[in-house]
Amino acid sequence: MIIIDSLLIGGIRFVLDKIAAAVDTEMHDDTALREQLLAAQMQLELGELTPEQFDAVEADLLARLRDVRDRERGGEAAVPSTRGMRVTGVEATFEGDEH
Repeated sequence: MIIIDSLLIGGIRFVLDKIAAAVDTEMHDDTALREQLLAAQMQLELGELTPEQFDAVEADLLARLRDVRDRERGGEAAVPSTRGMRVTGVEATFEGDEH
């Protein structure tokens, strides 16, 4: 009886470990979310979604993508990277008395 119980518990633990690993992978992988966003864009172009429906789907998916990126960064706020950016011009206006 003890052997059967330990085998049953070991089997359940194995299955639960696999489920936990799959959930962890899903939480840190944005591939599925990107595919859903692409599918929604295709549905919009084919007329299967209205622009309002697409906006709602897009907002949800982008929020979930941000959550995935925040978790990857250890919870720190998303800071835009300045790599590859350069200043190409400056615009200034002056309003006031001329001297």
